[in-house]
Amino acid sequence: MDLKTPLMLITGGLGSGKTTLVRRILDNASCRIAVLMNEFGEIAIDSEVISGENIDIVELAGGCVCCSMTGEFEAAVKEIIEKIKPDLILVEATGVAESDALVYEVEDLPGVRLDSVICIIDAFVDTRYPYVGHASRTQIAAADIILINKTDLVSPYEASAVESSIRRYNSHAPLLKTTGCEIGTDLLFGTYAGPRPRHFSAGIDTAFESFSWESGKKLDSGSFEEFARGLPPQVFRSKGFVVLDNGSRLFNFVAGRSDFEDFPADSNRLVFIGKDLDAVRDEIVQKLQNCEL
Repeated sequence: MDLKTPLMLITGGLGSGKTTLVRRILDNASCRIAVLMNEFGEIAIDSEVISGENIDIVELAGGCVCCSMTGEFEAAVKEIIEKIKPDLILVEATGVAESDALVYEVEDLPGVRLDSVICIIDAFVDTRYPYVGHASRTQIAAADIILINKTDLVSPYEASAVESSIRRYNSHAPLLKTTGCEIGTDLLFGTYAGPRPRHFSAGIDTAFESFSWESGKKLDSGSFEEFARGLPPQVFRSKGFVVLDNGSRLFNFVAGRSDFEDFPADSNRLVFIGKDLDAVRDEIVQKLQNCEL
């Protein structure tokens, strides 16, 4: 009898820390892992964070591979099993995906078995935007383990409020508080609780939109930092690479908070995710152009 390949599904909101957790799992991998990523946006920023190049498949340290999905999910998984033969497939879901639909799809896929569903909750965002949308509810309800991430940015009282909010939709999954998704990754494997009742609808939150911007010119660091602080409320998430006058950075923005990390890049490539972006797109592009040297 052929053994099925275990598959771990990592879900969570935009900017919650999914790619950070993927990187931690890969850094501590003791087996051959294939990472399958399906980004929301025009530029595969997350794949580049892990691989350094925007390509379909790249070999990583320790024999792991990173795969950027260009076709249908089932076909991509089948190709990974046939060509790469990994010990584990790790799927990072888009931040607006409804997890129940993905769980059902994995449960029905030939050749794989669901190993665990990990949901990451951004405590900082949840505290400031306590409304839990449909996609977030399905992600929480479908989880075997829930990480409450970025707890360093909230008070203990706020963290407890986030816990209470989560428990309205999932009463059984262990809740683990983290900063930077720092956790013993061995705790995440083999936690699948069995088939879920199928009572949610499939799809993604179509209210989210995205657009990207690219430029080969260097940006004034002070002007870009001012730009990041002044992003309009229609932008919920932004990420990408920027080449500043003092070096290149990986840029992350979530719900009004931005940070920078040293990262090699030779051009500016940013994606913006939010709602009603048509109303502010021209303004954002103009301000970015004003940052160019």
